[in-house]
Amino acid sequence: MKKKVAIITGANSGIGKEISKKLSKKGIIVIGTTSSKNGLINMKKFIKNKKQRFLINFKKPKNIKKIISKIYNRFGSIDILINNTGSKKDKIILNMTKKNWSDIIKINLTSTFLMSKNIIKYMIKNKYGRIVHISSIIGNIGNIGQSNYSASKYGIIGFNKSLALEVAKYGITSNVISPGFIKTKMTKKIKKEKKNIYIKKIPVKRFGTVKDVENVITFLISKKSSYITGQTIHVNGGMYME
Repeated sequence: MKKKVAIITGANSGIGKEISKKLSKKGIIVIGTTSSKNGLINMKKFIKNKKQRFLINFKKPKNIKKIISKIYNRFGSIDILINNTGSKKDKIILNMTKKNWSDIIKINLTSTFLMSKNIIKYMIKNKYGRIVHISSIIGNIGNIGQSNYSASKYGIIGFNKSLALEVAKYGITSNVISPGFIKTKMTKKIKKEKKNIYIKKIPVKRFGTVKDVENVITFLISKKSSYITGQTIHVNGGMYME
């Protein structure tokens, strides 16, 4: 069988990095994207092929269509898209500038639209596709100083529902994973006192691991999930339930 091709945005660290390594071990061709030169350097450690690492600046999206076309022409298909890229600039609303707002919306939400739009036509051509968007529990519960981040992550959930309806007839599924507090470099920065407060609110009494998220992703991109689309799956230890 021909190898599946997966594009993972924000593949240089955290969840993106670990899922890239996991899918590579499963024999999937992983194409990683990052928005920084340091990210490219980080990806060299686990994506050895230079032709599988791309620099994309979602604040200047003109080159996205060209890059996606290049990937498709090189590998003959794009079977899996994991919209994982994310950033945050925390400030209370009174101190948040328009740039603070628009930068996070572009990186977290507009990137999801642009990547999906430019890849879907190739999935339709092949009559197959698995799309997974990474949201966040903050999109559902909010957080002080994160109105921009929260809006971008909740926007992904609404976008996913409409997208799933549009592409289902082509054999393409689109779902969201919404992680809670996961052990990554980002959550390591949380002070111990605040971390203890969060843990008290989590019924399983711990932060999640990247593997907890990986397990759901690997299911959603498999053939076994062909009847699941338009859904948001919360991976948060019970901290938030719908």
